[in-house]
Amino acid sequence: MVTGDNLITARSIARKCGILTEEQDGGNILEGKTFHTLVHDNNGVFDQDKFDLVWPSLRVLARSSPSDKYVLVTGIITSKLSKNREVVAVTGDGTNDAPALKAADVGFAMGIAGTDVAKNASDIILTDDNFSSIVKACMWGRNVYDSISKFLQFQLTVNVVAVMLCFIGSCAHGASPLRAVPMLWVNLIMDTFASLALATEPLHLIC
Repeated sequence: MVTGDNLITARSIARKCGILTEEQDGGNILEGKTFHTLVHDNNGVFDQDKFDLVWPSLRVLARSSPSDKYVLVTGIITSKLSKNREVVAVTGDGTNDAPALKAADVGFAMGIAGTDVAKNASDIILTDDNFSSIVKACMWGRNVYDSISKFLQFQLTVNVVAVMLCFIGSCAHGASPLRAVPMLWVNLIMDTFASLALATEPLHLIC
């Protein structure tokens, strides 16, 4: 959690949200100035090695500036600690959140309380300012992806079978068992009903 609030307020909110437990403190919550000192060298240049020592245990960043948010996002993206690159999502509503929203892999802006600058810099706008909408959007996105995958598998199966049938029939009997018009009718009927079935498929809960 990255916020401009003071350390005490940030700690209290983080504990209520379950981001920070009673046992976690110290290195798990930092102020912006401390964070800036830890991840930069003596000349004020960002040091990725120093950053990689800080961010894995960081849970709350209080009194942060827009530059701190941007450094945190870009630093995690370029980090080599994980085998696969980390995917970073950022939520924000203010103008100062715009650099981090733009740099993140996915930027979520608030539709009601968000500024125009934040909305323009984001990838997705939450029209109801409700974080649960993010979960619903992911569920619907995965559902659409699964439906497209199923439809492509269906199409490939039907078309490969039709091509093999025509090819084998032509080789065995000298003529295709399916002419052009019957083939078009088969594709029209199969495609129409398959599209309707997959388009009206209910949303599945995917964890």
